[in-house]
Amino acid sequence: MHHHLTLRSKLIIMISVMASLFLVALDQTIIATALGKIVEDFNAFSSLSWIVTAYLITTTMTVPIAGKLSDLFGRRTILLIGVAVFVAGSLLSGLSGNITALIAWRALQGIGGGIITANAFTIVGDLFAARERGRWQGLIGAVFGLSSVIGPLLGGWLTDGAHFFGLTTDWRWTFFINVPVGIVAFILIAIYCPALRHATKVKIDYWGAALLSIATAVLILAVDNTETIFADVMTSTGLTLVWLRVIMFAVVAAAIAGFIYVERKADEPILPLRFFKNRNFVTVLAIATFFGAAFMGSILYLTQFNQQVFGATPTQSGLMLLPMVAGIMISSIGSGQIISRTGRYKIFMQIGFLVATASMVALTFLTPETPYLYEAVVMTILGLGMGVAMPVLNLAIQNEVEQKDLGVATSSSQLFRSLGSTIGTAVFGAMLTAGIVSQVAAMKNTEYIKSLGQSSQVSAIGNLDDANTLLTLNTPDIKQKITDAADAQFSKLPDAYATKAREQFNTNQQEFASIVTHAFSDSLQRIFIVASSLVGFSAVMVFTLKERTLRSAKPDATPGEA
Repeated sequence: MHHHLTLRSKLIIMISVMASLFLVALDQTIIATALGKIVEDFNAFSSLSWIVTAYLITTTMTVPIAGKLSDLFGRRTILLIGVAVFVAGSLLSGLSGNITALIAWRALQGIGGGIITANAFTIVGDLFAARERGRWQGLIGAVFGLSSVIGPLLGGWLTDGAHFFGLTTDWRWTFFINVPVGIVAFILIAIYCPALRHATKVKIDYWGAALLSIATAVLILAVDNTETIFADVMTSTGLTLVWLRVIMFAVVAAAIAGFIYVERKADEPILPLRFFKNRNFVTVLAIATFFGAAFMGSILYLTQFNQQVFGATPTQSGLMLLPMVAGIMISSIGSGQIISRTGRYKIFMQIGFLVATASMVALTFLTPETPYLYEAVVMTILGLGMGVAMPVLNLAIQNEVEQKDLGVATSSSQLFRSLGSTIGTAVFGAMLTAGIVSQVAAMKNTEYIKSLGQSSQVSAIGNLDDANTLLTLNTPDIKQKITDAADAQFSKLPDAYATKAREQFNTNQQEFASIVTHAFSDSLQRIFIVASSLVGFSAVMVFTLKERTLRSAKPDATPGEA
C-alpha cells in the first residue's frame, strides 16, 4: 500500500482520478440529450439504440478484466491506457462521418470508460487505509451525483448551439469536451501516480476473459433493445423475439458454465471463485445488483416524468433533479467523514437503505396532479439515503479481501451494479411500454392524433403504433414544432375560422396530453413499486452483513504495510 505518500501527492492523484471518472459518469447523461440530433443528422433513427448499447457492452465487458489486469500490471499503467482510450474514442466519435463510424468509436470509448471505472474506486484502497477510505469514497459518490445534473444541462447547452471563442457548438462537442480534461488527467496521473502494483508474476487468464466477455455482452444484448437491434435477423430467419432470447440466454448459461470451469484451474483467474465462499462478498454483490437496478429506475424515469407531466425540456428536467443530487452530495461527503472517524460502516448502510426504501415508496404516489414540491422533498430524502448507501458498498467489499485482490474485488462490485442497472432499465422500460401500449387505442382515437396521421413530420419520428413515438409527441420541443406547423396552416384561413381552429387544436392537444401523462404516471407507479421492493430487499440483506471494523494506517506506515 502507499500510505507513505505525502498528502499533496495523494490529493493530486485523487483529483486527476476523479476528473477522469467524472468524464465517464458525465458521458452517460450528456449523450442522452444529444441522441435526437445525432440520429437526425445521420438520418439513422433505427440505429439509435446502438449508440447507447455499443458503449454499454464494451464498458461492462471491460470492468472485471481491467480490475484484474491492474492487479497484475499496476494501477497507473492500466488507468493511463483507459484515459488514453477514452479520450481517443471521444475525439473519434466527435469526428464521425456516419452512424457506423460513431457506433464503432462509441464502443472504443466504452473500453476506456470501463478501465477508468474499474480503477478509480480501487486506487482509493491503494492510497488509503480502510479507516480513511470512507471520506474519499464519499467524494467519488458526490462526483456521480453531480454528473447526473451537469450532464443534461451541458449536453443541452452544447447541442443547441452555444457560442464561445467564435465557435458554435453542436452534438459533436458533447464528445470533444472530454478531450482537454482527459489530457490533463492523463498528465497528472503519469507524473504523480505510483505504479500501485501487487502481483510479482504475470499470468493472464485469456480463456476466462473471453468467456466472461461473451457472457456479459450476450446478456446485455438479450435484455437491452433486443427487438430493435436484431430486427433484421428476426425478419430474415423467422425467429420470434422469445426464441431469439431463449437462444441468447442459452449462450450466456454455456459461457458462464465454461467460465466457472476455467476459473477453477486458472493461476490468476479474472474472478477468483474463492471470493464466493465469503458470505459478505456475495451479499454485497447481490445488494449492488438490486441497488443498481433501483437507482437507474429512479433517475431515468423521474427525468421522463418531469418532461411528460410538467412539460420540462431535457435541460429543465435535469435542473429539477437538483434536490436529489444535493441530498446525494451532502450525505456522501458527510457519512464518509463520519465513517473515517468511527471505523464503522454497517449502521450507515442500514440507515441509507431504509431511508431510500421509504422515499422510493413515497414516489409511488406521484400523479400528474402532484405538485413539484412533493417530488422535490421526496427526491431530497431519497438522495440522502442513496448518498449514504452508494459509496459504502465499495468500502464494504474492499474490507473483505487482501490488498493484492483489491482491483478484481472492487471491479466485481462495479460489474454487478452495472448488470443490475442494465437489466433493471430493460425491465422497467418493458413495464413502461406495456402501460403505454394499453392506452394506445385511446390515444390513437383522439382527434389530435388523427390530424397528425398523414404528417411527414410525425412519420419521421416513428410509427404511431409505437408507445415511444406517442411519448415523444408529448415532449415540449416536438409539441412546439407541431403547433408551429399547425399555426402556419391556420394562418391561411380567414381570421374567424383560424381562431376557432387554433382553439380546437389546443383542446385536442390537451386531451391527448392528459391520456399520455396518466398512462405514463400509472406505469411509473408500478415501476417505483418494483424499485422500492428491490431497495427494501437490499435493506434486509444489509442487516445480515457481518461487519469487520475498518483498520487505520500505522503511524509509521511504509509501502506494503496496512
